Amino acid sequence: MDRSSWKKLYSTSQTVDSKEVKTFQALAHSWWDEQGKFAPLHSMNDLRVPFIRDNLLKTSTNHDPGKPLSGMKILDVGCGGGLLTEPLGRLGASVVGIDPVAENIKIAQHHKSFDPVLDKRIQYRVCSLEETLNENAECFDAVVASEVVEHVNNLEMFIQCCYQVLKPGGSLFITTVNKTQLSYVLGIVFSEQIAGIVPKGTHTWEKFVSPEKLESILEPNGLSVETVAGMVYNPFSGYWHWTENTSLNYAAHAVRARAQEHLEPAESA
Repeated sequence: MDRSSWKKLYSTSQTVDSKEVKTFQALAHSWWDEQGKFAPLHSMNDLRVPFIRDNLLKTSTNHDPGKPLSGMKILDVGCGGGLLTEPLGRLGASVVGIDPVAENIKIAQHHKSFDPVLDKRIQYRVCSLEETLNENAECFDAVVASEVVEHVNNLEMFIQCCYQVLKPGGSLFITTVNKTQLSYVLGIVFSEQIAGIVPKGTHTWEKFVSPEKLESILEPNGLSVETVAGMVYNPFSGYWHWTENTSLNYAAHAVRARAQEHLEPAESA
């Protein structure tokens, strides 16, 4: 299928869940409170920023140690208030942060305005991923979807859109929650309903996706999985650490093939 056909196919498609939008509208004011509702996402940067940086640098021979991602263009999908967008900008990347929640983008725009350097490197837009296809096909060196895929309506469509906006050889980075009984007990019952670590209603267990399921969608859609690593959050210390166990949270890195491919979107069941 050629590029114009892809654009036509996704011009009316929706990966955004309106219920999820309402949930995050109510939380928008909390993004930059490091001790508040998004505290686990703030501390997750200790893992996800180096994970993105180090994997991108494997493909780069020349880089400025002070700005290692200089010259790279990154799309941060579901950027929220910019918690991950800003660190990537500080590493020298040109970052486009998109989010369907206007309140999130307003907060992100305001926060980056305090740093003139970030103000130049980061652009924010209120839109869905599929709405970026017209102007951004094969445009980005990397797409980041951190704590996002467990909120989308149509995961396969979302992955197909990621493929389309990536340059050949570009990287897709995903962090998400595995779909296990343990993730239900700890991620929803304990974290949301008992301890209040995560706001109630943030997650829907049916939308959680296992690494195996994610790979089964990525590979047929032109994205080869390079790395999958487990992540664990300690609610008492407030820190994350890497683990071989992926039964709770995990990070994945996939790469679009360098050879030009014209993939047919899978037919809906």
